[in-house]
Amino acid sequence: MSNRSHETFHDPIVTAAEEAGLPERFFDRFVFNLHPVDRAEPSVLVGHGLHPRRDTVDGFAIAVTGTEQRNLRWSGELSATDRESCGPFRFAVLEQNRAWRIELGDNPSGVSFDLTWTARTPHWWGDIDVVNAGGETTRFSHLFQSGLCSGRVRIGEDEHVVDGWYSQRDRSRGVRTMSGGQGLHIWYQAQFPDRSVGFLLVESRDGSRLLLEGAVMHTSGDLDPITEVRHDLTFDDLDLRSGTVLVETVSGARYTIAADASARGGLMSGGGYGGHHGERHGREHVEHDVYPLDGSISQRTLDSSLTDRSTRFDWNGTPGAGIFEFALTRSPAYRYRPTL
Repeated sequence: MSNRSHETFHDPIVTAAEEAGLPERFFDRFVFNLHPVDRAEPSVLVGHGLHPRRDTVDGFAIAVTGTEQRNLRWSGELSATDRESCGPFRFAVLEQNRAWRIELGDNPSGVSFDLTWTARTPHWWGDIDVVNAGGETTRFSHLFQSGLCSGRVRIGEDEHVVDGWYSQRDRSRGVRTMSGGQGLHIWYQAQFPDRSVGFLLVESRDGSRLLLEGAVMHTSGDLDPITEVRHDLTFDDLDLRSGTVLVETVSGARYTIAADASARGGLMSGGGYGGHHGERHGREHVEHDVYPLDGSISQRTLDSSLTDRSTRFDWNGTPGAGIFEFALTRSPAYRYRPTL
């Protein structure tokens, strides 16, 4: 991994003029999540990505309440769009690495929004080289950043005024083909009043580390890269319930953070994460479904165990909130191994 956290990331989506010579599997994608500062629900997750060599654009919106998860997925031909919209979704980069606007118009899922995202910390990013099971090396750029959202969200009949909700964003661009041999995946974004602790950790099925990247991002503007992560997590089958994470940084800081992940939902299969991003569905395609959060649908029954759980955190008595993304392999030979 090449840590480029103190450089500016090129935020706008790749343009038509930049497409020449891109690899077949190249993508350019962004993801936002948002949730109230003081509670786990509702939680909203939004993603949108371009696959230029496939002439495809697609995205998703997921809204989680206490009883259900509503999913909307859209896709189209990239050449038939203005590159800043697809179906009911539209976005704009208002200020690079500082402000975005995302809008979702009326659609069959009953989820809509008009939101402005504003950064509250600097962004962290790096270039990541991944050696895959077949020996092939791929590279992608990966960014995350803490922010605040304002605007409105509608979920069914419920209208929510969004006034300073916590929001984490993720940007990735390149070719990413990590597949085979993964045991534990964590994308961790714990937001506290004056900082956000963010990292990506991937372990193999034997517990060895495949990837660690991230930083503590301070609202003061400081970035403190993360050097070590250890964990002791409690799962109900494949579903995270609680746990503790120890984070160490370049500056020598140590963070012991407890997580309450008992809220349900955030099942990313609803956003097409079972390997469906980049599939061709024609010029205009929209589909939706609902997952009841009664245990009938789970990481075991879906085509992906990846979950973005709205989580409550505690750092030495300081409350926080954010997203704990996790996935355990469904291989019967794997057993989770605490490292803390």
